[in-house]
Amino acid sequence: MTKTTKTTSTTSALERVSAYAQAVHDGAIVAGPHVRNACRRHFDDLAKGEARGVYWDDTSARRVFNFFERKLRLSEGQFDNQPFVLQPMQEFILGSIFGWKRADGTRRFRRAYIEAGKGCGKSPLVGGIGLYGLVYDNEPGAQIYAAAATKDQASILFRDAVKMMRQSPDLVKKIKPSGGFEREYNLAHLKTASFFRPMSKEAGKTGSGLRPHFALCDEVHEHPGPEIMRMLEAGFKFRRQPLLMMITNSGSDRLSVCWREHEMACAVAAGTQTPDETYEYVGETWPGSDELFSYVCALDKDDDPLEDDSCWMKTNPLMGVTVSKEYIASQVAFAKNFPSDAPGILRLYFCVWTDAHSSWMPRKTVETVMRDFNVSENEGKNKPVFLGVDLSSHKDMTCVAYVLPTGHKEMERPDGTKFLAPTFDAWVDSFTPADTLKERAEADKAPYLEWAAKGYLTPIPGERIRYDYVAYSVLQASKKFDIKAVAYDQYAYAEFMEECGALGLELTHRNHPQGGLKRSRPDEALVEQAEAEGLPEPGGLWMPGSIREVESLIVDRRIRLRSNPLVMTALMAATFSKPDALGNKYLVKSLAHRRIDAAVALCMAVGAALDGAPVPVVATSPWDDPNFSLNGG
Repeated sequence: MTKTTKTTSTTSALERVSAYAQAVHDGAIVAGPHVRNACRRHFDDLAKGEARGVYWDDTSARRVFNFFERKLRLSEGQFDNQPFVLQPMQEFILGSIFGWKRADGTRRFRRAYIEAGKGCGKSPLVGGIGLYGLVYDNEPGAQIYAAAATKDQASILFRDAVKMMRQSPDLVKKIKPSGGFEREYNLAHLKTASFFRPMSKEAGKTGSGLRPHFALCDEVHEHPGPEIMRMLEAGFKFRRQPLLMMITNSGSDRLSVCWREHEMACAVAAGTQTPDETYEYVGETWPGSDELFSYVCALDKDDDPLEDDSCWMKTNPLMGVTVSKEYIASQVAFAKNFPSDAPGILRLYFCVWTDAHSSWMPRKTVETVMRDFNVSENEGKNKPVFLGVDLSSHKDMTCVAYVLPTGHKEMERPDGTKFLAPTFDAWVDSFTPADTLKERAEADKAPYLEWAAKGYLTPIPGERIRYDYVAYSVLQASKKFDIKAVAYDQYAYAEFMEECGALGLELTHRNHPQGGLKRSRPDEALVEQAEAEGLPEPGGLWMPGSIREVESLIVDRRIRLRSNPLVMTALMAATFSKPDALGNKYLVKSLAHRRIDAAVALCMAVGAALDGAPVPVVATSPWDDPNFSLNGG
């Protein structure tokens, strides 16, 4: 990292940190919204920080700068044995973390979240921080942990630290490694009884005896849950100025611990707990926000990195130093030539939080039809509604989807002819056992308790799903709407029908297999109606057909989905099974701990609503159209 001229010894650390912040503010350094906000926060803190008990300590910041640039040498490739000359963004990160203090003289920041594109030197930077904490931070008995989801991942950061230690004559004298060359598992500073070692969730399930001074968490987007970070933070009570350092690429799971930390870091940088979609800077603080340092690389709302290279620096702040612009251009070209790989490239190099790489529905597409409407606005005994019921085992989640016709929208075929296609409103009621809600929230890593409190999920008393509760909810719906049909899968449906019968509910039940091989027999009443009206005979319900109908409704914006994070999550978690020889597909989970019940129920209800419909519907999947684009309208 030698492309930036080293500053002179007379330059203060504050000058170096503020120079970066000013260049970002002036636009001389291209940066995204959250980094711009972090720089504004820096100047606000200089002006107003002392009033709330935080101040800048230049000596402490210069001390860590000197350690990196005088003691550390890089390893491997073009940087092998080169001095660790800090780049401006690294100066801003290091100087901020070590330069800001509390009124009692301890470090202000106890947590730091760094999110940047692949190849931005995050691991060497944090490995160097670990070595500093081990030897030069004046902490007796310091415990430094390189933590990650797996042992191999934790070892990457630790290995960077070991290699830099081996390149430094000064550190070689002070640090004793264990494990032999290239097999090191511990670095010890015997003078202060301190150590630095890797650890993972598997290696530290109990957390017994952990008293971290620095907890360095790598690739947070791959952490399956918050356990390892919470375990490490629990040991902070033994330290005066501990540090949880989180570094990561962007992820693909918006229920993950990484997404929660990402959201918090973006809010802290903006200075508001309720940022708008552009993250306009507000500059407020709240309890705990002063302890978090935030450096989150991101694109602005309208940036398109696949078409405009002027935004690349926003997520690759060391482009031209650690990663070349030519290499990033090659990744962009690859994304254009192989669209199925585009989500991964956008995530790794442009900090775009994608959904599961193979998810059925792109989030932005679904968001265009999600609306906050009140179901009561549709109520009326003469209004038809179609149901899809996805019954679960007694310990899982059951979903009932409602699809209500609302009119028609004029559409145009490729040959220019126009036709009317039906439109719908849809909503989903979800049920789950109340007594195991917390346990399953932890297992699924989903905020079920929060969703239940907000009415998105209905907990049923006890440890098991009671179908009588579900049947009762359908009974209440029957008093408000004309239930035309209930699409169901065979699993446990006989028990549900018994509960409906006990309540006096007389419903038309239509079998809707969930797999991709079976199609139900056509409904006799619909067959007779089709014959009388001269329409094609209904083909019977099956999942590949219902999936295509849902795709068309969403892409054509002919459906309003009542806003519900559980439904959104189900659509994002759903992916396709391997198509058969005819291209027929059905839904499976993209991740084992994700629930797709709401998506399945929605497909079943839509299938029931459109099977035998007298109005033609565009049924070709838009994802199969090579000319289809989500960029328009």
